[in-house]
Amino acid sequence: MPLPTLKDQFAALIAAPSVSCTQPALDQSNRHVIDLLAGWLGDLGFKCDIQQVTAGKFNLLASRGSGPGGLVLAGHSDTVPYDEQLWASDPLKLTEVDGRWVGLGSCDMKGFFALVIEAVIPLLEHDFKQPLLILATCDEESSMSGARALAEAGQPLGRAAVIGEPTGLRPIRMHKGILMDRIDILGRSGHSSDPSLGRSALEAMHAVMAELMGLRQQWQQTYRNPQFTVPTPTLNFGCIHGGDNPNRICGQCALEFDLRPLPGMDVEQLRAAIREKLVPVAERHDVRIDYAPLFPEVPPFEQAADAELVQVAERLTGHRAEAVAFGTEAPYLQQLGCQTIVLGPGDIACAHQPGEYLEMSRIEPTVRLLRDLIRHYCLH
Repeated sequence: MPLPTLKDQFAALIAAPSVSCTQPALDQSNRHVIDLLAGWLGDLGFKCDIQQVTAGKFNLLASRGSGPGGLVLAGHSDTVPYDEQLWASDPLKLTEVDGRWVGLGSCDMKGFFALVIEAVIPLLEHDFKQPLLILATCDEESSMSGARALAEAGQPLGRAAVIGEPTGLRPIRMHKGILMDRIDILGRSGHSSDPSLGRSALEAMHAVMAELMGLRQQWQQTYRNPQFTVPTPTLNFGCIHGGDNPNRICGQCALEFDLRPLPGMDVEQLRAAIREKLVPVAERHDVRIDYAPLFPEVPPFEQAADAELVQVAERLTGHRAEAVAFGTEAPYLQQLGCQTIVLGPGDIACAHQPGEYLEMSRIEPTVRLLRDLIRHYCLH
């Protein structure tokens, strides 16, 4: 059966639902996307290994050639949820509008796999001196369980890895980490007319927030990286819940916050500093304080500016490597010994948005760039 055209591959990938979401009612399997890619790549002579990560969630590692070096072209097979009523077209149907291919996953980032296949086809007549690996992961948009599973397995991949997230074809060599954590305070409720009858969880949380703001100020004075638009670490109090009535002493209070550390900041040291501040607050207010992650952190990522991959990407794109605020799977691939960058054709500004699209003018430059990377790492 002949391989579908580039546009037909795009359309098939977009038509295969693969939403990843922390809300079970919206979460979907990515198996259909993985099977499509494995079928096409298998027909092209790639060895395809489908690995189950959790129930209904799969990674695909397709390889051609063998050896210790080579190139990994990586991306995630899932998408964010979507509000169909906010789209001008069917989000699961590829639509061409004003020089753009519109559809869920066109930019972020199932469409990248079709461009990889387009790039590799004319090179298959050559002998691959080093392996080319094509990696499609699951659940990047929620828990990053696919990339985490690879890192935990510890199997070396290649010498260099390029993740095709939307960067406007500009190489990215660093991004901040992401911690989303929760603090729960258990006090004792009582009648508001007599403070001795209870222990206010809300007042204790006020003290906790003051301590966290102090830590934030300390970290922002200590750590700075001018390559980022926001050059310091950030800490955002995103959500707080506590109490139930004005005439009751608040017995329980919960705070959820988001911490974005810079490369070079150690996640466990940050959490240890927070725990150290919580102990005296708990003692002073005579309350119980629990502190835990909402989900495992995404570590900060940095690839050295003088790394071969960074220099090759800068030469091929004509752009200096930059830093971005959003998190990716890059630190997990880096843990497996790959020099890693993030470089893809989409624009982050239209990712996670109704009407997500890929500019058609980016297709040929992306295919040419991927071809040049494959030649450099696999054919020479």
